[in-house]
Amino acid sequence: MDHQQPLTEMIRSRFPQWVIASHHYRGDATVILRRDGLRAVCTVLRDDPALAFNFLLDLTCVDYLTFGHSLQSAPTMATPSPLPYFMTPKPSSERWGRLVGPEFRFEVVYHLYSTLHNHRVRLKVPLTPEDPTLDSVTGLWQSANWFEREAWDLFGVRFAGHPNLRLILMFEPFEGHPLRKDYPVNKRQPLIGPVN
Repeated sequence: MDHQQPLTEMIRSRFPQWVIASHHYRGDATVILRRDGLRAVCTVLRDDPALAFNFLLDLTCVDYLTFGHSLQSAPTMATPSPLPYFMTPKPSSERWGRLVGPEFRFEVVYHLYSTLHNHRVRLKVPLTPEDPTLDSVTGLWQSANWFEREAWDLFGVRFAGHPNLRLILMFEPFEGHPLRKDYPVNKRQPLIGPVN
């Protein structure tokens, strides 16, 4: 049994009301959560001494707007495998580890690490395009501050309770969120000049 499997099973058994699915593949433990349970699950993952996820490595967002609708993004198309001959591809049912369906366009992904136990877990939270909002985890990990600002800036995901949710990469009059799949590539932005 994979050494990460007990971790995913423990999270599933402890939070059955919030865990949608979980899987582990080649050392990566992944748990997909409902958004209303994110803060509670993260608090336990950080504070439980047996888990001690004291480090938020990364927080990012994925936009699945065109996923499966183009040749480049079709996950089940028969293409030559880029893997070496001694590696087998992940079964397609587990390969993507996401909720399939147009209602969940966005997915916020958290990578947590325990410096005490040397284990890691990936949390995924699917969001609808009508309300891409999550609770902020800046109170749990200070590194979330800029990660959440970046996800807001580039994808338009809002983080309720963030102490300073404002643009971090784009300039203030910038319109839209440039990493969304429907952002027009030829969109012209307001000009900004030197401040007197």
